[in-house]
Amino acid sequence: MADIKKIATRDSYGKALAELGAEFDNLVVLDADLAGATKTATFQKAFPDRHFDCGIAEANMVCMAAGLSTTGLVPFASTFAMFAAGRAFEQIRNSIGYPHLNVKIGATHGGISVGEDGASHQCCEDFGLMRTVPGMVVMSPADDVEARAMVRAAYLYNGPVYIRFGRAAVPVIHEEGMQFEIGKGETLKDGKDVAIIANGLMVNEALIAAEELKEAGIDAMVINMATIKPLDEELVLAAAKKCGKIITCEEHSVIGGLGEAVCACLAEKCPTVVRRIGVNDEFGHSGPAAALLKQFGLSAEHIVEVAQDLCK
Repeated sequence: MADIKKIATRDSYGKALAELGAEFDNLVVLDADLAGATKTATFQKAFPDRHFDCGIAEANMVCMAAGLSTTGLVPFASTFAMFAAGRAFEQIRNSIGYPHLNVKIGATHGGISVGEDGASHQCCEDFGLMRTVPGMVVMSPADDVEARAMVRAAYLYNGPVYIRFGRAAVPVIHEEGMQFEIGKGETLKDGKDVAIIANGLMVNEALIAAEELKEAGIDAMVINMATIKPLDEELVLAAAKKCGKIITCEEHSVIGGLGEAVCACLAEKCPTVVRRIGVNDEFGHSGPAAALLKQFGLSAEHIVEVAQDLCK
């Protein structure tokens, strides 16, 4: 595992913006005094006239992005997930969602893996908040390759998009040139006993868990569901019908995120046994990212335990 390349998806975000900026001169980037952390400084260095530092005023930044989008520009408004989804929720709802404007929200530092910054910055509610905004696309990439492809897809999509990127470096599991499509999941490993549906950094944990489960005689399917809304219901239903048991894994509260989206689909169309792995209705706290992820059950080890119990 030591030779596997690891890249934080926030780095991928900055790189993708700079690459797209060279292709499309109507792409502009806004940041709330966090360009170094969100990595939009990469775009800023290449295109200083198209990068706007809005200061520590996230709600104002979102409204600026809304206004810029009405002129034909494609703005990417960037800040930490807690401040994007949380502090600026009302502006996103009323100024972007309601008029269905072509604004992209790049939210970095999502989830428990923010680590030492603690509970105030560990946003585990953003998927739930953004899913409730009508017409909002909500996504979370598994690695560097998917993150860059996702940013391109977001630019080409006409409408509001929310993408969560991570602070921690994660293994690159995709090959360069992958085809990413909004609203489509991908089966990374086929299986028949249990289907593990994951997104973000939990995808790699799911793949590790699947290998361990194989040794225990359990054949696990692994699905990367990078788009939380719109959900790839066809793939979810196919997995449920084949395996009969589902586990969802996300670096987010079990309330409002991927797990609930999957459960809502299955409850209406194919009642299936589901176990949700995520943050269990509690706040995080300060600590090393790796230790926190393990403590909160966001690990391959915990996925294996849940799968074994479910397959008894």
